[in-house]
Formats: sequence, structure tokens, C-alpha cells
Amino acid sequence: MIALLKTPLQRLRQSWRNRNIFVEARTATRLARLEHKFDIHQREMRLILRNALLPDQSALETPSRIPPGKPLRNVFPMSSACRQEYFEQPWFAYWMQRIGVRPAYHRKQWEFAYIIQALWERDQLRPGSRGLGFGVGREPLSALFAHYGCAIVGTDMAHESAHSAGWTRSVEHAASLEGLRRPDICDDQTFALNVSFQVCDMNAIDQNLKGFDFCWSACAFEHLGSIDLGLDFVENSLATLKPGGWAIHTTELNLSSNTDTLDHETTVLFRRRDFERLARRLEEKGHRVAPLDFTAGDRPMDQFIDVPPYHSEPSLVLALQGYATTSFGLIVQKAA
Repeated sequence: MIALLKTPLQRLRQSWRNRNIFVEARTATRLARLEHKFDIHQREMRLILRNALLPDQSALETPSRIPPGKPLRNVFPMSSACRQEYFEQPWFAYWMQRIGVRPAYHRKQWEFAYIIQALWERDQLRPGSRGLGFGVGREPLSALFAHYGCAIVGTDMAHESAHSAGWTRSVEHAASLEGLRRPDICDDQTFALNVSFQVCDMNAIDQNLKGFDFCWSACAFEHLGSIDLGLDFVENSLATLKPGGWAIHTTELNLSSNTDTLDHETTVLFRRRDFERLARRLEEKGHRVAPLDFTAGDRPMDQFIDVPPYHSEPSLVLALQGYATTSFGLIVQKAA
């Protein structure tokens, strides 16, 4: 009789063990999710409490009131963080006019201005210069550079990858050459002569992309999967350049912490120490990195932290999963 009961009892005990393991695993998963959400909300509440009010509405009109002036030399001798002061300069208004947008306190405008100005003052925007854009989406830079006579290859990820990542829904992906066309910036004949399009995985840059005078990306390499992959991309982008060529890239700068950050996420946040590590790595190989200026600014637009859902302006500093982040421009010259 005992022998007959043994097998059912063993099965019952094993069933209870399996059930307990399942319950414990499910509970642990729920607790981990709750803890993660709590950490995010705690960080965001701290940001909100520190930055409860929008800047004065009249102050938001300042960039649009600045008369456009000619670009200046030596505006960006350094790799720099986005700051309010740049939006209130005639050269900034000039470049916004050239790409057909109303100047406003928005960091995407600063990224475009940073890349354009950095290349202009390094004499790269001239006939015969060859440029390579990474993750260009529908940005206006390819058309502008073509207008100046540069031969441009604009690249973006494959349509299937962009669709799964959500970029096609946000209309930020370029699937073909037509996505780069801007007749208001560059006439169709000049555009057709100077611009081509190619699919490119930024984690595996095509070997045929080489011999360029300059390359650029505007807030793209923070989406490559991790901090290390983003830093690798910057180094790998130099292989596309001629000796002495220029790489100008903008990305995310974590203003909240030099230790804790977002990594292995859809969007990662680079810390000061990540850029410093990259600079050392590149300089050891003979490349020149423009000195790193992490000054975040202390004016009203610098201090306002935009939380989701984000404003159209001002939006210089964003709260992303509880971290304050802004744009950072990196300038690297390939070893001669």
C-alpha cells in the first residue's frame, strides 16, 4: 500500500515545488519591474520639483528676433555641449535661414547648426569636397552640403530595420534618395549631380565607403544598442575618411550623473567619462579630438528640463527615464 502511494505523493510534491518556483519567479519579475518604475518616477519627480515652471513666454521668441549674420570663424574650436548662448547669435540665425526653419530653442536645431558651422569653419563646405552622412533620415544637411558643391552620400538603415524600430512611423527615416531632396535648399539639378543614397548599418559600415573629406551624424549613434557600440562607431567612422579628414557627430550627454546612466537600451546616454575614454583611445592612435567642453550653461533655457510629453520649445535639456540629457557635439580629425 505504501509503495502504491509513493509515486502519487512524489508527483504531488514535485507539482508544489514547480508551482512555488513559478510563483517566486513571477513575483520576482513583478518586483523588479516595480522597482525599476519607482526609480524612474523618483528621478523624474526630482527633476520636476527643481524645474517646475517654463521660462517666460516672451523670452522664447529671442532666437527668431536675431537678424541673420554671416558665419564666424572659430565658433567651435572644441567638442561642446548644447547651451542657450548659441541660439542667440547671428551665425545661428543664418544657418537656420539656410535650412528653412524658424530659429527656436530646440536642441535639434543646435545639432544641425553645430555640424554645419564646424564643417564650414574647417573649410569643408566647398566644391569638390566629399561628405558621408550616417543615419541621415530626412534631415536637411545633405541638401545644404550639396548646395555648396559637396559630393554627398547619405546613408540610413534598411527599411525593415527602421520599421521595426519605429522610425518609419515617426517619419524620421529615409528609404531612398527622395527622402533627402529639399528644393527650397538645393535646386533639383545640383541635388541630382551631388547627392546619392545608400543603405548602411552603422554597426557594420560598408567597406566601400571610404575616401571622404568629412562625415557626420546628428543624434544617431546613441541608438546602436549600447555605449560601447556607439563609441566603436565613432572610431569606425574615421575609416571612411581621407587622412586629415573630419568627423562631426552629435549625440546624448548625461547631465545627471558620471556613473549611473542608460546602457543597452533603445537610447543610451553617454557620460563625461565615456567621451573622455573615447578621446584617449583615439588620441593614442594618432587622431586629434577637439578638447571636450562639458559646460552645460546656467541660463534659463539651460536650466529648464523638458519632461514627456516634450515641448516643441524650449527643449534644450530633456528628462529621459529620470536622467537629464542634452546634445553634445564631438569633433575628431583623422590622423594625417
